[in-house]
Amino acid sequence: MTQDSPSLKDLHVVGNGVSSASSTTFSSTAPFPPSETNYTTTSTTDMATSSVSKIVSQPRSLAEVCAALRAKLLAFLALHSNDETVQGTQRRARDAMEVIEEALRRYRPEELSLSYNGGKDCLVLLILILACWPASLQPPSSSSSSSSSSISNSSKQTLPRLQCIYIAPPDPFQEVEDFVATTTEEYHLDLARYALPMRQALDCYLDEKPHVKAVFMGTRRTDPHSEFLASFTPTDKGWPQFMRINPVLDWHYVEIWTFIRQLDIPFCSLYSQGFSSLGGTKDTRPNPALALNAEGNKFRPAYELTRDDEERLGRDR
Repeated sequence: MTQDSPSLKDLHVVGNGVSSASSTTFSSTAPFPPSETNYTTTSTTDMATSSVSKIVSQPRSLAEVCAALRAKLLAFLALHSNDETVQGTQRRARDAMEVIEEALRRYRPEELSLSYNGGKDCLVLLILILACWPASLQPPSSSSSSSSSSISNSSKQTLPRLQCIYIAPPDPFQEVEDFVATTTEEYHLDLARYALPMRQALDCYLDEKPHVKAVFMGTRRTDPHSEFLASFTPTDKGWPQFMRINPVLDWHYVEIWTFIRQLDIPFCSLYSQGFSSLGGTKDTRPNPALALNAEGNKFRPAYELTRDDEERLGRDR
């Protein structure tokens, strides 16, 4: 369903969420600012391998999480930079927010879901959605601007959780499973996990959630069979019917990582080990374009890759 979403087998559903993993597998180039910290950061000399371990403070409410993410996003959008990649990512983020806000006008929260597998693309999309989530649920007279009062008010709201579907491969990486579990808890996601072929998983999900009419996708134009998609595209004939919403469709690989790093968003630790696209253990390996030596046993982190056409060099399919 996205670049980091493989096909699957064997059903396993985790009701309204995923239990917390015993050890988390976040990575980030920098920790959350102190005012937002929910983690202890293990520092190393190589910031690409720094990891975020266990949640140690009182968990934040969904409204608080959304308000913190919106503040981060608005600060990034207000950043004055001469870096063309940063400027381009700011434009992409604004465009994506317009698509998300349009979706939130068209559909009620219970009619929306997110295809989420812990990969970089859907992670960016998750952050963008949650940053827009409380503002979209305010009365029409309320402003969703960057004012501090708007952010303060949104942090006091009781918000519905974002519904998500995770279609896992038959041979998932434990790091991905742990990351999905931990982010499900941290971002208060209402997640159902399936390990089925994609079409069967979608059938099961829509049977259980018949009110879902649209699914946010982390699909990008460079993904297989995605070159002709639009921001709002119904599923093809013969597939379970819903509207596919594609807010990050025109993002480039480097913009995905610029967004993650500029906002200091924790990400799956496999990306620090040279993986640039995540599937299952049998068809995914570190990207050879990121190799540091001839033996191919040391790799640069995924965010040091710059070319879209090299993103899937570590994937067999």
